[in-house]
Amino acid sequence: MIKDIVKDEEILSQVCEPATAEDAEIAQDLVDTLLSLDTAACLAANQIGVPKAIVAYLNTVDKPIVLFNPRMVQGFKPYNTFEECLSYDDAKAVRRFQLIRIEYDDLEDGQLVHKKKKLEGWAAEVVQHTIDHCNGVLV
Repeated sequence: MIKDIVKDEEILSQVCEPATAEDAEIAQDLVDTLLSLDTAACLAANQIGVPKAIVAYLNTVDKPIVLFNPRMVQGFKPYNTFEECLSYDDAKAVRRFQLIRIEYDDLEDGQLVHKKKKLEGWAAEVVQHTIDHCNGVLV
């Protein structure tokens, strides 16, 4: 179901709770909402009003990828940039990494399975953005 984008800083500044396999419907709402937005590349569950650590982003073929409980474990090649956010009106200066290693859970057959992944470039940037949202960092 498509949800409204939250702009309330009090909600967005809270650290999200760990997600479970029972949160699959939230993940689907996140994907539905992301796909309904023309200019969005990523979205965190707290941006649709649910304080769970679930994020979705579009890969190069606009196929949504959902990560449960994502966590960046390493970052390489730092750079400074400006990012826009659906929850804020103005672009903000941020420090990002061109290459990151993350750990996350993936939903497979109704169960969460722990995984690791390397991301670079655009995917690395948007995933860092959504991980910040999960950690209550106002991006």
